[in-house]
Amino acid sequence: MNVPTVAIWLPVALVVACAMEPWAMLLHGVVWHGPLAFVHRSHHTKRTGTFEWNDALSTLHAPPAIALILFGCRGPEGPLREVLFGVGLGMTLFGMAYVVVHDGFVHERLPITWLARFRYFRTLRACHRAHHRGDADHGPYGLFLGAFEARWHARRRGRTRAVSR
Repeated sequence: MNVPTVAIWLPVALVVACAMEPWAMLLHGVVWHGPLAFVHRSHHTKRTGTFEWNDALSTLHAPPAIALILFGCRGPEGPLREVLFGVGLGMTLFGMAYVVVHDGFVHERLPITWLARFRYFRTLRACHRAHHRGDADHGPYGLFLGAFEARWHARRRGRTRAVSR
């Protein structure tokens, strides 16, 4: 690994990881609450076991991310290989953060309640829980930008406060 390679991977991975949030927001609002609502519905009901049908949806981005990383490791040398490795890395980083924060912290499937010490994570959890409490067909659909999206939805509906922490 040389410095120019890392200089490609890191910014690409960071941009892709950040771009995954609006992509996830769009998927959640349009696809998970649209054609795949019959699978996603399990996420909006009380879980009776370790897993829910909705967990299958979280695996959809893993194969493309793995393929991009493998191409970045084994493909023909050149800048495209490095960029695609960074894309796969960014998708993977977002996926890991999403699992830890959403499944682990918000839905308490991992022992990481200490994140509640930080206001950002308390607000994030409150926004996501508001989505679960209310009509599931309304936002916020995002996770990491859920508070911003909740404020936007509140302004659209004429309310002054989006979510109470």
